[in-house]
Amino acid sequence: MLLKADVLAKSLDENKNESERIIYLSPKGKKFDQNLAKELASEKSLSLICGHFEGVDERILSTRNIEEISIGDYVLSGGESAAYVVIDSILRLLPGVLGNENSKLDETFENGLLEYPQYTKPQIWEEKAVPDVLLSGDHNKIKHWRLSQSEAITRDRRPDLWEKYKKN
Repeated sequence: MLLKADVLAKSLDENKNESERIIYLSPKGKKFDQNLAKELASEKSLSLICGHFEGVDERILSTRNIEEISIGDYVLSGGESAAYVVIDSILRLLPGVLGNENSKLDETFENGLLEYPQYTKPQIWEEKAVPDVLLSGDHNKIKHWRLSQSEAITRDRRPDLWEKYKKN
């Protein structure tokens, strides 16, 4: 299945808003990341094109100023699930979407690191305790513990991110 150029062009031409960014979700596109999510979240208008199976006629991509974005190095049957990923990551960046605006400041990728471990009650579960520093009430120590945990997790699990982090 391939989206036809004339059908897609008609839809775009009849429905495009002024200064709207049009994105085609494709494995050939620029890799989607948190920085691009932030950029797209600042847009006034955005349209996502979801191909199915084989995608879209190449002529539409070259005649309508359509950007291609990839959510990763794998192939899906259609762009619908990729669109959901993009939409979800953008929406949570918009003011008022999250209950606490500060909660997005410590998230994975905000400072180039993976997020630190999270814990809930009870304090001891299956003989495993919440780290004492988190129960200490010392916000400075907690901040340093979280940073050291984020650094260790990133270094161990995502050396690619760790190398970027060290350069900054």
